[in-house]
Amino acid sequence: MLSFECDYNKGAHRKILERLLETNEEAVPGYGNDCYCESAKEKIRKACDCKDAEIFFLAGGTQTNMLVVSTMLKPYEGVVAATTGHVSVHEAGAIEHSGHKVLEIPGHEGKMDAKELERYLERYWNDSSHEHMVFPGMVYISHPTEYGTLYTKAELEALSHVCGTYKIPLYLDGARLGYGLMSKNTDVTLPMIAKYCDVFYIGGTKVGALCGEAVVFTRHNMPAHFLTMVKQQGALLAKGRLLGVQFDTLFTDDLYCQISRQAIEMAERLKALFQEKGYPFFLDSPTNQQFIILENEEMERLQKQVRFDIWEPYDETHTVVRFATSYATVVEDIENLRKVIESI
Repeated sequence: MLSFECDYNKGAHRKILERLLETNEEAVPGYGNDCYCESAKEKIRKACDCKDAEIFFLAGGTQTNMLVVSTMLKPYEGVVAATTGHVSVHEAGAIEHSGHKVLEIPGHEGKMDAKELERYLERYWNDSSHEHMVFPGMVYISHPTEYGTLYTKAELEALSHVCGTYKIPLYLDGARLGYGLMSKNTDVTLPMIAKYCDVFYIGGTKVGALCGEAVVFTRHNMPAHFLTMVKQQGALLAKGRLLGVQFDTLFTDDLYCQISRQAIEMAERLKALFQEKGYPFFLDSPTNQQFIILENEEMERLQKQVRFDIWEPYDETHTVVRFATSYATVVEDIENLRKVIESI
């Protein structure tokens, strides 16, 4: 069975597993106070060109979003996100469970528009009864978005400007950040993200690690006693080294970029295959997620030999599906997919 349903369906890059094995018998302090976490933090600061960045390692994306949002917001504040944003749709109400509302505004192929954000904030503050409403205390975006689309430098700068005007932090979910940075259709770099965002995270789980996300606070703005609040939510690993070793490896010899570039190259091959066979695309994604429109009966035949993600209905007879590539996708996978498509 061929597998394209997500970018975290295999364990981890071999170099990470080798490094975990090499360091396994070493006795080091717990809770992230080890030499590997410190080394990883220094490498990430250098990659971000943000020498004063405060970095904290967490295990997963939903956990990270919930903790960042809940610890940075005041009790009466909510987080503004696009209607298609991950925190709006695919996190089982984790943000709301923390006591904070997700305040939705329109999304455009997954992206938030700075002018619409500004109008939303203007309407809120110009409303004479805004004290009776949830305060917009943070803005959430993801890069890449849920639809594999990317913000441009100008779009990030515009969003950052609006957030700065209203004195609220801009938070970027980077679960698949590597695939955005390595896309051939981007003008955004990691230092730019550190410049325009108040906090963001570098995804490991979906970019070659066993698990792990690196949260980067860029303005000396890590919430006071963040570690304590992380532990209070049951999210503090005693064996923090497991995250440190992985990120130290990812940011050694450009491995994070290599992993991401591999996935992009395979996504381009996959995209070319579907174009060659005449399949329509739901949208044009420049990253490792490709969204194809399939006739329902053909989709069912294809599912017998290939795993992919059912995204959303397109019409009565067609469905949007998602194919995702990763560090583990190779040319043979694409060629085997070709054979399957030609046989159905």
